[in-house]
Amino acid sequence: MPGRLSVGSVHTNRRKWAKGLLLAAALVALPDPLMAAEGAAHAPSEVVFLLQIILLLVAGRLLGEGMQRIGQPAIMGQLIAGMLLGPSVFGALWPDLQHMVFPRTPEQKAMIDAVSQLGILMLLLLTGMETDLSLVRRTGRTALSVSLAGISVPFLCGILVGELLPDSMLPHPDHRLITTLFLGIALAISSVKIAAVTIRDLNFLRRTLGQLIVTAAIIDDTIGWILLSIILGLGASGQIELSSVAQSVFGTLLFLVASFTLGRRLVARLIRWANDNLVSDVPVITAILVVMGVMALITDAIGVHTVLGAFVAGMLVGQSPILTRHIDEQLRGLIVALFMPVFFGVAGLQANLAVLADTSVLALSLLLIAIASLGKFSGAFLGGMFGGLSWRECLALGWGMNARGSTEVVVATIGLSMGALSQTLFTMILAMAVVTTMAMPPMLRWSLARVPLRPEEEARLEREAFEAKGFVPNIERLLVAVDDSPTGRFASRIVGLLAGSRRIPTTMLQLEARSRSRQERIEVLAKATAEVAETNRPESETVPAPVDITTRPQEAPAEEAVAREAGKGYDFLFIGVEPVAIEGEFDEKVARIAGEFDGPFAIAAARGSRRRFGLRRNLDILVPVNGTAYSRHGAEVALALARADNGSVTVLYVGVPRRQSWPGQLGSPWPSGAEAILREIVELGDRMGVPVRTAIRRTTAPEEAILRRLNTGQHNLIVMGVSARAGATLSFGNVASAILDRAERSIIFVSS
Repeated sequence: MPGRLSVGSVHTNRRKWAKGLLLAAALVALPDPLMAAEGAAHAPSEVVFLLQIILLLVAGRLLGEGMQRIGQPAIMGQLIAGMLLGPSVFGALWPDLQHMVFPRTPEQKAMIDAVSQLGILMLLLLTGMETDLSLVRRTGRTALSVSLAGISVPFLCGILVGELLPDSMLPHPDHRLITTLFLGIALAISSVKIAAVTIRDLNFLRRTLGQLIVTAAIIDDTIGWILLSIILGLGASGQIELSSVAQSVFGTLLFLVASFTLGRRLVARLIRWANDNLVSDVPVITAILVVMGVMALITDAIGVHTVLGAFVAGMLVGQSPILTRHIDEQLRGLIVALFMPVFFGVAGLQANLAVLADTSVLALSLLLIAIASLGKFSGAFLGGMFGGLSWRECLALGWGMNARGSTEVVVATIGLSMGALSQTLFTMILAMAVVTTMAMPPMLRWSLARVPLRPEEEARLEREAFEAKGFVPNIERLLVAVDDSPTGRFASRIVGLLAGSRRIPTTMLQLEARSRSRQERIEVLAKATAEVAETNRPESETVPAPVDITTRPQEAPAEEAVAREAGKGYDFLFIGVEPVAIEGEFDEKVARIAGEFDGPFAIAAARGSRRRFGLRRNLDILVPVNGTAYSRHGAEVALALARADNGSVTVLYVGVPRRQSWPGQLGSPWPSGAEAILREIVELGDRMGVPVRTAIRRTTAPEEAILRRLNTGQHNLIVMGVSARAGATLSFGNVASAILDRAERSIIFVSS
């Protein structure tokens, strides 16, 4: 009836009133602990510290979410959140409460600043981890040309601006050169993170131009952090001296050389040791943070800033052979969820937009933004022209390199803390970072849409998309269980080919290793084969670092050794032990080993001359297929092995022929879809550079057709993709059992 409230509406209103009363009580009670903390002889308060963290996280998350929804980077929302909570907005509307939440007492401010300073190092660590050095090698001269021109032109513009600034805007007019150099770096550096995220969002990351923009930004970042560290080392004493210049330059060069030679191996070994030997939670994360801290301390000791150590540590960690996706996500989650919102929020807190109310400061800020944008754009454009790019590509390069983003904020924050920038210059640089970063995505979208796709680029993209859906490219780490039998040695050779061809980090468990000589024989066999496989890689895929193969003698039972190792981030298990099978059924030991691994695995069986002489001639592999996903996975493994050994593959489709309804019916008598399945594998072989022959057999007994082809051909290996059948024993079906029992050639069963 009109005018009456239902029971549900009454409860709803009560809940609303209750929420309102709770909110009002919280607002009334909030100033009490804050004022108590403010008046407690300036003692730092954990309550105020926690409130600051919560406000920065919530505001940064909400505004970052809003920015992402309109196509802007989330970090801009976090920076703007800090500006809103700072003196520019919150302080102007409610100054007393703003001072209570963010007091200016040195003790209280030091607590949030400590988290912010750690956030700088964590952000540089993440930036280094995302730095793909292989892109630098692939793009070569063009990327270097774009980067050098894109740095030098705006750097000179920044120096010119610094020399023309009035003394009133300098923190120390007698040290103008340090401020001038800082402005040069601020205008010259780009944000690789913003560039990479924007290009990835535009689905342009695999395009040649997209990779070129990211590569140039990587070089920009690397050169920028090195220059910044040197400048900080020069300005630490307040003046530039020849001795300090020499110490900074030679110290930095020595640090970089040591890091990318000896340091690379040490970091990889430390991460592997932590992953494989420590049983507590997230040991690799701890190892990475320790590496970052130690390298930051080293750079500080040689007279340059800690940011260089954190950045180089991230680059070394990112090249670690066992930095799995899971570990990367754990560390990235910690940085993105906590340290990034706090750091950018604190940076925003230090900006006071009220200074822009001065028309002269506002005019200088607009001029700085224009000079920075024009300098970076023209530098990248000229570098692209020198690199032989078209004007459309150069236009996209200029827009893509113009985003400063997080990198600019870090530079400005360091400059403010070191006394190289005044509060006014700091605010102007933050404004420049916001404007250039928010202008970059729409302009880059517009320019990239007008860059045509070249034929060779289209072919490469098709090949990469084809391989990305594959089984073998997604194997990041191999676990191998072998003994000192002919099958174990055969499996070691096969694993060496697979690991060497794709540089897959591999751990070999030497089961029942009774003597040191036998251990060394298997290890030498696998590593020698891996080296051969690496030499057979296409020239475009060559990399300087050798494949990582670690051998571990095991005295424990085989299944216990595999179970203990299986939970350390492996994607594929390769089993090579004897006895393999008895009368077509897998031995219990093989079944127990396979049962301890939760993922795809392969089982090897050495047959015929392979038992004595190993792989003496190039592989000639027979691969039976039937159209299933697991048979295609077996074909992929065979193609990877053949490419590593300069071998060949024969794909045999075995199926029941299609019946004809009446005599003379038109159409193919072959099994439905056979041609399409074989065509797909032949295409994959062409892309990998492996010769592939095909054959189709019509029969109701597939095992007979496979064995007949195996015995009449020159094949020395059969690779079968199989699927485990449910039951008390390990079984892949009747066809696999027949092959296992009767084949006279070596076998690899791939169970995915």
